[in-house]
Amino acid sequence: MGKSKWYLSGMVSLACLLIAMGILIHTPSANAAENFLVGTGIYDITGPAAECGMMGYFMVDQKTEGIHTRLRSRAFVVADPASGKRVALVIAEAGMIPQGITQAVVKKLLSKYNGLYTDKNVTISATHTHSAPGAISHYALYNLSMFGYDEKHFNAVAEGIYQSIVRAHNNLKPGNIRINTGELNNCGWNRSPLAYEENPDEEKARYNSNMDKTMTLLRFVSADGSNLGMVNWYAVHPTSLGNINKLISGDNKGYASYLFEKQMRTNYAAANTFVAAFAENNAGDISPNIYWGYPNGVDDYYHMKVIGTCQHNKAAELFNEATVNLVGSVDYRHTYVDMSNQSISPAYMPDQVSVGKTCSAAIGVCVLAGSTEDGKGIDIPEGITYPYDISLLGRPYPFAFTLDPFDQQCHGKKPIALPTGRIKPQGIPLTPEVLPVQLLKIGNLAIIALPTEVTTMAGRRLQETVMNALDGQVDYVVIAGLSNAYVEYVATPEEYNLQHYEGASTHFGPYTLNAYQEKLDVIARAIKNGVPVNPGPTPRDIAGNQIFKMAGVAFDDVPIGKKFGSVFAQPKTSYTRGEMVSAVFWGGHPKNDYRTQDTFLVVEKLDGGVYKPVARDWDPETTYRWARESIAYSKITIDWDTAKASPGIYRIRHKGNWKSGWTGAITPYEGVSRTFTVN
Repeated sequence: MGKSKWYLSGMVSLACLLIAMGILIHTPSANAAENFLVGTGIYDITGPAAECGMMGYFMVDQKTEGIHTRLRSRAFVVADPASGKRVALVIAEAGMIPQGITQAVVKKLLSKYNGLYTDKNVTISATHTHSAPGAISHYALYNLSMFGYDEKHFNAVAEGIYQSIVRAHNNLKPGNIRINTGELNNCGWNRSPLAYEENPDEEKARYNSNMDKTMTLLRFVSADGSNLGMVNWYAVHPTSLGNINKLISGDNKGYASYLFEKQMRTNYAAANTFVAAFAENNAGDISPNIYWGYPNGVDDYYHMKVIGTCQHNKAAELFNEATVNLVGSVDYRHTYVDMSNQSISPAYMPDQVSVGKTCSAAIGVCVLAGSTEDGKGIDIPEGITYPYDISLLGRPYPFAFTLDPFDQQCHGKKPIALPTGRIKPQGIPLTPEVLPVQLLKIGNLAIIALPTEVTTMAGRRLQETVMNALDGQVDYVVIAGLSNAYVEYVATPEEYNLQHYEGASTHFGPYTLNAYQEKLDVIARAIKNGVPVNPGPTPRDIAGNQIFKMAGVAFDDVPIGKKFGSVFAQPKTSYTRGEMVSAVFWGGHPKNDYRTQDTFLVVEKLDGGVYKPVARDWDPETTYRWARESIAYSKITIDWDTAKASPGIYRIRHKGNWKSGWTGAITPYEGVSRTFTVN
């Protein structure tokens, strides 16, 4: 598909050379004046590394079986010394941010800080990695493929996000935020070009691409000139790893963060350390897989590194060259909107005449086709519109239905497959309808926070709406997609009418985008004029309504004559650099203890008579794999790629926890392999 594999290999090799040469990262001189108080924080949100459904592809057989890289929550707090206003921005390595997670985090913050942080000034945005464990939504649709809700995992994610904000708050100090932008090519491609082409020709002519190639980067610098952190927004799906991957991973954005933080010597155990976040932008229709096609499970990790490396390299370039400070005040506005029942003023409608409405939530037939390059569904084509030709499906389609004839009329070209707003077990719809719309202003940057995946042109329209409303107050606008709640996609009305995957996943009908534009215009003008906004209806808190909860571990056991941590298969005694080292242990189930802010493995090197750690389970050259043996045995396989290892004597240490079937007690254990050499 275009360029040959040796070219892509060269890209990775060049990137590695640049990293090795240290073409990152100079420290600026101290500024004479500081515009903000800034703080950064990072915390572990990895979750269950075995037997938990993964969030993103909705595949019932895709359950976690280990760790490629740990998942982190990265927080940035910015305060305005003049007004006292502040915002907290979180980029979490998660498939989505369920509304319940935001509610739980805000409750914790309200309890600790007495109103300093609320749902109005806290933004929690997901990177949207599809290789994160799920089962943490309070709305049933998003737990269906996991067969239940995992309360322990929910609590771990909420606590990790909360702790990252606490750390950022505690690390506040005078400083500046430097902004830089640049175009990044060949690091993502529009997966729905036919839908994009439905947008007006005069609108498309204003842009040089059917994807947003701009990376917008913020560099956080303290008063003494030291680097505190970095966050950037770039539009590409973290779907390099396909739906047969069963290892927890941050995918391409997580890999980019790892590379940046490794260069900056981030200490993941420290309360105060450098933080590098790669956030999601208007990536609803942007795939990393166009060169290679659908992920095949063989080359996915290689492809993930290519896309992660190109994001990292551009971020490093922009970081080094960031010299322009954000200037202006800190402000924010937030409102809740019942998106199932919005009337839209003519000024925000395509023809400037008709009054539009949103609809009760429903997903379309073409959702089941999948997103083609990133997550194939059943074998039907995209682009099936209502009324649809049954012959397009090749067989009778049994799932399309509506409980209310008005719904199909409201949804127009979308043939309804599942009316998620009408189906209400326990009186609660399958997906949320009261949703947050939020706008942060940090100096002359505006951040649009919406609970959706936003397509390229939809994002451009939203940015234009906010830029016009804040005329004279901001020079930059970015989209913080998948923020504070989750309700899938928003496409333009023109894209919607073609009913590709993104349009079929736009829940509230053809004018969903127009409704968001109107609400953002209102709250942006409120910021400009210094007036409050209507807070809107309070979303339901349904944490206590979860019926189908996942069971924990019953008990762990090992074969007679073995103990937890015993080695089942030793590594070889000697390896040539570049070989894969492997050791297998008898262990406990990783659900017993997620080992948050810790590790399931340590690669140790003999140095001066003492073994020192050189890699852990968050380093991408290691993998931790769990497999069930018999009824209650767990086999733990630890692999280490020695491609970057220096010669020496090594060993592998495994850490875990086992559960007693008699008392229920959970007990830590360790096991160590024999030593081996790397030549």
